[in-house]
Amino acid sequence: MPQLSFHSPVGDLTVSEEDGAIVSVDWGWSSHNAPTPLLRKAKNQFDDYFDGKLEEFDLPLNPEGTAFQKRVWDVMLKIPYGRTKTYGDIAKRLKSGARPVGTACGRNHLPIIIPCHRVLASNGGLGGYSGDGGLDTKLALLKLEGAILKGI
Repeated sequence: MPQLSFHSPVGDLTVSEEDGAIVSVDWGWSSHNAPTPLLRKAKNQFDDYFDGKLEEFDLPLNPEGTAFQKRVWDVMLKIPYGRTKTYGDIAKRLKSGARPVGTACGRNHLPIIIPCHRVLASNGGLGGYSGDGGLDTKLALLKLEGAILKGI
């Protein structure tokens, strides 16, 4: 599987491609870098995102997950840059519970691209974040986007 690693403000990231689509974004550096045109495009979009020049990624995506997880991720993709929703907001939309939505967020293979960092607890708290650095990384991404956070 082709991969490309690069430095970012939230740590080293590795983007992986399979069958012409981005399938994962992982923290850390891969020793198996094999840049492709799509992976270079992804890196350029990450650079633009971190430079404040890109608000929405435009890449073919194919993360592995259950039908429910993919529905949650589709809803997360619609949360605008700099805005947030709660786990409960997404749960209501999907006629589900907040806990399964949180689980789906935690299993997101495309963090940052599928913006699980924009999903907060109903009390205004950060909730959780499975990326490297945990809540510090989530907060950094929200601050980068200029999201207004109550009580944080």
